[in-house]
Amino acid sequence: MIFNCLVVVAALALLMSVAYRGFSVILFAPIAAMLAVLVTSPDAVPGAFTGLFMEKMVVFVKLYFPVFLLGAVFGKVIELAGFSQSIAAAVIRLVGRQRAILSIVLVCALLTYGGVSLFVVVFAVYPFAAQMFRLAEIPKRLIPGTIALGAFTFTMDALPGSPQIQNIIPTSFFQTTTWAAPRLGVIGALFVLAAGLSYLEWRRRATHAEGYGKDHFNEPVGATAGTLRNPFLAVLPLVVVGVANKQLTGWINNHYGKSDEVALPGLEHPISIQVASVAAIWAVEGALLLGILCVLISAWNPVRARFAEGSRTAIAGALLASLNTASEYGFGAVIAALPGFLVIRDALKAIPNPLINEAITVTTLAGITGSASGGLSIALATMGDHFVAAARAAGIPLDVFHRVAAMASGGMDTLPHNGAVITLLAVTGLTHRQAYRDIFAITCIKTAAVLVVIGVFYASGIV
Repeated sequence: MIFNCLVVVAALALLMSVAYRGFSVILFAPIAAMLAVLVTSPDAVPGAFTGLFMEKMVVFVKLYFPVFLLGAVFGKVIELAGFSQSIAAAVIRLVGRQRAILSIVLVCALLTYGGVSLFVVVFAVYPFAAQMFRLAEIPKRLIPGTIALGAFTFTMDALPGSPQIQNIIPTSFFQTTTWAAPRLGVIGALFVLAAGLSYLEWRRRATHAEGYGKDHFNEPVGATAGTLRNPFLAVLPLVVVGVANKQLTGWINNHYGKSDEVALPGLEHPISIQVASVAAIWAVEGALLLGILCVLISAWNPVRARFAEGSRTAIAGALLASLNTASEYGFGAVIAALPGFLVIRDALKAIPNPLINEAITVTTLAGITGSASGGLSIALATMGDHFVAAARAAGIPLDVFHRVAAMASGGMDTLPHNGAVITLLAVTGLTHRQAYRDIFAITCIKTAAVLVVIGVFYASGIV
């Protein structure tokens, strides 16, 4: 039993170590996963690789590569149009150079709370985050922590009504809505925002002498003051994506229903599509297409001149980011199937306090799998009935369990091997050594917020 647990821990430690040292997880995720299978059940290695790791990896690419691709192209055309520079300059004039961090956090928060995928937000926000940090002379290595605070934390799972998947998953297990425990969610969100901004401002002051830095990778193309566009025109594509995403989500569900059949002359049998499971993805893809079209219409000449080269860069970035994350997805699936993982999962049931039990279980499984949604799904699928029974026995509203589970999923999932972290660093052209320290600090703040919410509930009964 102990040996099986050590196998899981060793595989996780290996992957985190190589990710932190800058090695590709596309290469080392399957190596770490298969080594774990090898010492557990040698004969299962070929089947686990083909039928589990590759299967899950391909499923992820099938579902999400178009989102990565369109998100990368959207971010690139915003950059080529000069919109990122315009937005950065306008925000600097409005709030001052010293508030660039706050500005980026708020932009990321508005986009994610509006329903835009956090992966898309990384691609879309980075170009003008780089411009703002350069103008404000803030070290570039603080950009990933800033984007992480705005996109990966309080709007993802703390604020009530968030359309992100981490806030949606608990609804099917606890029969709640995305607005579960609204006051607790707001309290948790305010704690994360205040503590996160305080930390980042402290880091800005401590590193001020560095300036933005030189010789960085994946730098957005600069623009001169004379070429800056109207900031209201520049922000229009971001508004289009947010609004279109929400409207298309409702329209797709109403138009297609729960399922749809595709019948084409060359198909022997119609293809059945479960629309409910892909409606949100279709909506994001449609919204990004409209956002790209909006940029092309409003800035055709500057984009056309550099689109061939810019699109190649965007596609290369999207391929790298999506395969990195897909490899993590496959790794998590293999680890979740090992006996050591089951031992760890079952051992977590022994924690006496039901809310602490849930929080630790969810964040631990999210950390092991490197996925907030993956760890949350596994925890609730295997222990959901246990949590419901514990809630009824303790007289705790299921809304509270919903909010605690959602917030806990976005805690320790952002370890070095997390797909979103690797994507964020790849897009910004930075390494774990340069920027992960600040991402981890935000992770610790986010994890502490769950304990704050639990404490507030027990102290006041607020839901």
